[in-house]
Amino acid sequence: MQLVIISGRSGSGKSTALNQLEDIGYYCVDNLPAALLPQLTGELLRAHYSEFKGMAVCIDARNNSRDLTQVEVVLHALPESIKSKVLFLDAAESNLIKRFSETRRKHPLSNNQRSLAEAIAHERVLLEPLAAAADISIDTTDLNVYELRSMITARLGESTTPGLSLLIESFGFKRGVPTDADLLFDCRLLSNPHWVSGLRAKTGRDIEVQKFLEGHKETGEFIQQLRIFIEYWLPYYARSQRSYFTIAIGCTGGQHRSVYVAEQLFTALQENYPQAQLRHRELTRLDEK
Repeated sequence: MQLVIISGRSGSGKSTALNQLEDIGYYCVDNLPAALLPQLTGELLRAHYSEFKGMAVCIDARNNSRDLTQVEVVLHALPESIKSKVLFLDAAESNLIKRFSETRRKHPLSNNQRSLAEAIAHERVLLEPLAAAADISIDTTDLNVYELRSMITARLGESTTPGLSLLIESFGFKRGVPTDADLLFDCRLLSNPHWVSGLRAKTGRDIEVQKFLEGHKETGEFIQQLRIFIEYWLPYYARSQRSYFTIAIGCTGGQHRSVYVAEQLFTALQENYPQAQLRHRELTRLDEK
């Protein structure tokens, strides 16, 4: 049986992830005491819950703090037939504060002595054992509900093609580095279309920007060297029991160079990695405006 343990700070999207897994066929339990996980999985195995694709449980800071420190022990105590994965969600603290302010919900760790900001920071400390054990980490700072649901399905839904699942993501350094990147490459050394009249408002998906970048020899050389490096080393990452891998490509604003490079790499890698996904972090913001 497949077991997904969902964790992360409050406001990061745990409920959305749990609901999505329920929608695609998982048996789901929210706010499970970590110490009860072995008993729950054992009972489900004995009861033959074969109609479910797997089981998903949310274990977060509402747990006893002592139980959270024993997460690794609990995972090792699971029956051998359980294939477990830990999904850890998080977001920038400023975004978490904003989400709580908008919903007017009370943070589970806040009280008269601890402010919202202090509660959010303390929560990260409590959840560090789960963050360290994570097989999949997702930064939800820039994801809307629909994007997160789609990403959960792509990463944990039923797969028809075995192998490493890739996410290739473009981003802008001025908005911060993706915290869930496994490999990160900086393409700010390439000529910048931002400074060319008529190209500033366009993106790396527009033919005018593509022609500009392709007109500089170093662009093709940069992409070719990246492709050689990635194609050579990805099988080694796959052999280390990794099922999910994120490659982040950054430029200054995340609109021109990184988008073009990510598109080229995605096309080149799709043949060997048909489960690959492509995401342009900053273009999502532009599309929402």
